[in-house]
Amino acid sequence: MQRILLLCLGWLAIVLGTLGIVLPLLPTTPFVLLAAWCFARSSPRFHHWLLWRSPFGRYIRHWQQHRAMPPGAKGRAMLLIVITFAVSIYLVNMLWVRIMLGVMLCVLLLFMWRIPVVEENADAGE
Repeated sequence: MQRILLLCLGWLAIVLGTLGIVLPLLPTTPFVLLAAWCFARSSPRFHHWLLWRSPFGRYIRHWQQHRAMPPGAKGRAMLLIVITFAVSIYLVNMLWVRIMLGVMLCVLLLFMWRIPVVEENADAGE
């Protein structure tokens, strides 16, 4: 029963993470990491798929090995965050929502800025 719940939660996390790519207030990374955690405990097959066959695999493996982002990914992520939040701020007519979105944007960019960047071929011992 626990295995089935973890599988369902893992696939729900994949769906939400994929939607988070284009929806500004829905984060992608936490959902993908949750899916990796669920699949690691419920299905070696789906865990292998997530790490080696899915579009998220390279980034998950890099995070697991280095606790950092690969070069280029950080800039692209921050640019996409700015673009999606700018569109949201432009489309919203309520001032308080615009201010809230602006504050969330600043906090998210600060968080992203603090994540280290490590080359793909860097040794874990360096």
